[in-house]
Amino acid sequence: MGKLIYDGINIEFDDRTLVHLQVVIGLKLRRAESFFLSWNDSPALGGGRSSVWLQASMPLYFKYYGGTIPSLNRAWIDTLTVSANSGQGLLLTTEPNSPDQRGKS
Repeated sequence: MGKLIYDGINIEFDDRTLVHLQVVIGLKLRRAESFFLSWNDSPALGGGRSSVWLQASMPLYFKYYGGTIPSLNRAWIDTLTVSANSGQGLLLTTEPNSPDQRGKS
């Protein structure tokens, strides 16, 4: 489990999800593009959906509790990037199977 910390807001994601968000968010903020990040809340938090407006002028911190860097799924990064570039902003989706995982049991 890791945390995205933005303007005093702590948002928990598993490390694998967080590293993919870091890549996509970094690409957007590097170009000084502001956007919404939206995700579904866990049932433990009451369910529902949350969104936060991200902009380059605010400090952003990614905290990982795992000791290893998860491998990146290019297909997921591409899907998240397309979403981030849309009018709705970056909508966190579930990870699609990477090509090397297809057909494995």
